[in-house]
Amino acid sequence: MSRGTLKVQCGGKKGGAVRRKTTRDAAWVLPVLGAVSVLVGAAVLGLPGHGHGHAGGSTASRSNGRGQATASSTSSLLYDSERPPANQKSAPDPHLPAPVVSMDIAHASDKGTHAVNITIDDGPDPVWTPRVLQVLKDDGVKAVFCMIGEEAAGYPAVVRQVVADGHRLCDHSLHHDTTMGRKPPSYQYSEIVNAKGEIERASGGVKPLYYRAPGGAFTPYSRQIAASIGMRPLGWNIDARDYKRSGALTIVTTVEHELPNGPTILFHDGGGDRSQTVAALAALLPRLRQQGYAFGFPVR
Repeated sequence: MSRGTLKVQCGGKKGGAVRRKTTRDAAWVLPVLGAVSVLVGAAVLGLPGHGHGHAGGSTASRSNGRGQATASSTSSLLYDSERPPANQKSAPDPHLPAPVVSMDIAHASDKGTHAVNITIDDGPDPVWTPRVLQVLKDDGVKAVFCMIGEEAAGYPAVVRQVVADGHRLCDHSLHHDTTMGRKPPSYQYSEIVNAKGEIERASGGVKPLYYRAPGGAFTPYSRQIAASIGMRPLGWNIDARDYKRSGALTIVTTVEHELPNGPTILFHDGGGDRSQTVAALAALLPRLRQQGYAFGFPVR
C-alpha cells in the first residue's frame, strides 16, 4: 500500500552522544602466545577479568562486587540442554567451551522473509522502558530487550515487567564497553558472563537467549563464549539511529527506507531521552502491520 504522509510530533532535543555501531567482528590480536594461553585458561575457568572499562552512556561501576565472576558463581551458567544447529558456519575453537547454540551472528526472523524483529538496546531504563513496553503492548508486538548488566541489576522490577509482557532478554555486556573487542579474553568473558548473571537475577531466573556486543564489537572468542552458555550472537540489519534524536519522523523514514536490508531493527530505550523512539514506534508498528509484515524474534 502507499505509505502516504506521516506527521509526528514529539519532544526531546536534537543531538546528544552518538554511538556508531557495526556487527563486524572486531580485530583481535594478542602478540604473545603465552599470554593467550593464560588469558584463555582464565576465561574457561570463569576467573574474573582484569578490570571494567567505562561504557558509553552507562552508569559507573558498582562497588558491591556483584559484577565479579568466580568459578563457583559462573559454573551454573556453563550448561544448556540445546545443541548447535548443523548449519553453523563458524568454526569453534576446540580449546574453548563448545557452543550449545549457533555462534553465527543472527539476523533472520523466525517468522520468515516478510517479517521484522524489534530489538531494543541499552536499558532497562525506569522511565523509557515502561513507555516502550506500553507501545508494544498496544500494538501486540513482542521484542528483544538487549540489557546492560549493571542497569538490569539497578532496575529489577523493570526487567521483570519486560519478561511478564512476553518479551525476550538479551545480554548486552556488563558495562557497555564498546572497546571490549580489543581487550583480553578474560575481560570479554567477565563482561559477558557477569552481565548474564545480573540479568538472570534481576529477571527472577529467566535467561537471556541472545548476546549483542556493545557497538557490535564481536570477536570470534566472545561469540563462542556467548554461544557456549546458550546465547546466540545477535546482530541487526537496520539501525533506526534514534540515538541521534533527529525526530520521530526521521526515525520512521530511516527504518522504512532500510527495510530491504533485512528484518532485525535496532532501537534504544536507554542512554537518555527516548521520547522520539517511543513516538516513532507508536507510528511505525501499525504501518508495518498494514504493509503485511509479521513480527517475530531473531532465529536461535
